[in-house]
Amino acid sequence: MEACVHPVYDPLARWLDRLPRDGWPTLEALNALAEAAGVRTASDKPVRFVPPAASGPYYEIHVHESGQVSTRAQNWHDLFNALAWLAFPRTKAMINALHAAELPRESGRRGRLRDLLTIFDEGGAIVLCDDAGLEAMVRACRWKELFWEHRERVRRGLRIVVLGHAVLDQSRHPWPGITCKVMFAPHDADPDASAAEWLRLHAPGGSPKALASLPIFGYPDWHPGTACEAFYADERYFRPLRKDVCGAPGAAAR
Repeated sequence: MEACVHPVYDPLARWLDRLPRDGWPTLEALNALAEAAGVRTASDKPVRFVPPAASGPYYEIHVHESGQVSTRAQNWHDLFNALAWLAFPRTKAMINALHAAELPRESGRRGRLRDLLTIFDEGGAIVLCDDAGLEAMVRACRWKELFWEHRERVRRGLRIVVLGHAVLDQSRHPWPGITCKVMFAPHDADPDASAAEWLRLHAPGGSPKALASLPIFGYPDWHPGTACEAFYADERYFRPLRKDVCGAPGAAAR
């Protein structure tokens, strides 16, 4: 897909390269990739992308029990969801399994755990970083210090791996306000395995507060504005620390 050339799409590159250059990828093409990669739900059902159909109020249970992922034709949001299943199969399977297990325990109102799962599924990213100082800057929302004063250090030691399919969709038209909710893993870790394990460990008592916020287009060179120091002074996008926006230091343990 020629529209997806920004570094935010690097985790999908292996799969994007296998899609047709012209036209929209068919469900058959996506399913061939899923079958070849052996993508399965946690219930061991082969994941297959199917046309939208009534699945009742419990979409996640339907996916968990059947492996069928509703995918609208020529819809970017749904295409990125399919690509996320291909690129992050363990994480997507864990998200789906935790949703399916939690739904019967709810009384018609989504709880904190499923809020966490939904936010991470739609807008999540894994930050690969061994530099405790950089991680502390993210958690404290010290954006100018992080992205401007330590930009070379960021380039060397902090990698953002976006899996949230809503963010991937939005990133076709990058703007500074696009923000991910992130967890952290070692720099050389497998992002998919790390995110799946993080979710498993945080499921008991899980809450969106376990995730830190990160305006991803502040990353050096990800947006034209990052060449200018004044870019990071705009608090509409690079907000100072607020407990309801950024994870407090130490809130999201690895």
